[in-house]
Amino acid sequence: MNARWAMWVVNGLLCGLAFIALFPLLWMLSVSFMPAGASSTLPTPILPTQITLDNYRQLFGSIGMGRYFANSLALALLSSVISVSFNVMAGYAFAKLKFRGRDAIFKTLLGALVIPGQVAMLPLFLMLKPLGLINSYAGAVVPMMASVFGIFLVRQFARGIPDDLLEAARIDGASEWRIFLTIVVPVLTPVLATLAIFSFLGSWNDFMWPLIVLTDDSLHTLPVALAGLSREHVQDNELMMAGSVVTILPVLVVFLALQRHYMAGLMAGSVKG
Repeated sequence: MNARWAMWVVNGLLCGLAFIALFPLLWMLSVSFMPAGASSTLPTPILPTQITLDNYRQLFGSIGMGRYFANSLALALLSSVISVSFNVMAGYAFAKLKFRGRDAIFKTLLGALVIPGQVAMLPLFLMLKPLGLINSYAGAVVPMMASVFGIFLVRQFARGIPDDLLEAARIDGASEWRIFLTIVVPVLTPVLATLAIFSFLGSWNDFMWPLIVLTDDSLHTLPVALAGLSREHVQDNELMMAGSVVTILPVLVVFLALQRHYMAGLMAGSVKG
């Protein structure tokens, strides 16, 4: 009986904490369907007394949020494909290929994890400016082409691939590229799914670098556009909440749909090697 009561208490506490964590998101969704000015009344309403889609119509109509949504989607997909490709090749090389300075280079990369990304933004901007990559998606993708964490994750997973399997393929005459595509990549599928989710979410939610490198308003991503919207419509709480829903909902759906692969890749990568 004590164990049963303990289970109920623990589950109740977990449900309560989950509700506390989810309540701001649920209220944000509720406010987005309220008429203009309804959320500013006292007492503050939790649910809309009148459901309206006017805020979303204004977002995608007069404000043109659909263009920014397409910009974010294109940039996130492009960044994810490039990032996963580079990370998996680099991670496999550090795990299974022997070359001079491999361990020293990898340790140097791990040391770079302690350096905040914001520190490198100014030097990177000054490097891209002479190349003509400012105000272009090419310049926005550069910082996301590879990540130390992604390389580390793939390396830890790839270390679990048996060396005998790779040597047998080499003896049979398979090239390194064929070994990588036909043997390594299928084995790394769980960690690739995890890495793709990381890359997509990181690119979609990134605010600072697109704000710096994309100077043309037509190229802005959703987070940047939402920040500009907050300055122009600071009192329009319902419109701002609708913009937040449009920004958060797609990545939330992607994460919930792929969370099984996400967790499987993280757990597998953490126990390899």
